[in-house]
Amino acid sequence: MVTHYKVSGHLACGHHGSNLISTTELNRVKCRSCRNTDAYKDARRDQRNAARRAARKAKSQHTATDWRSAWTERLTAMPGLQRLPRGFHGQAFV
Repeated sequence: MVTHYKVSGHLACGHHGSNLISTTELNRVKCRSCRNTDAYKDARRDQRNAARRAARKAKSQHTATDWRSAWTERLTAMPGLQRLPRGFHGQAFV
C-alpha cells in the first residue's frame, strides 16, 4: 500500500479519497508524486538541517563549558583576590 505525505490537511501529491493512507512522518512516505513535491522536499531539508544544527550545538556547547569552568577553578585555587578575565561581567573577584 502506498503511503502519502499529508501537509495542512491535504495530500501533497493532490490525490483525493477517503481510503488513502497518509502520514506527516517523512521517512514513511512511499508515494513518488508526494516525494517530488516542493512541500515534501522543503520539509525534508528542514528536518535534516535541524538535526545538523542540534548536533553542532551540542558539540560546541560541551566544549564552551569546559574551558570556562576550568578557568574559574584555576582562578579560585590561586591565593588572594584574582580578577576574572573580560567576559565575566558582574563578578569583580573570585
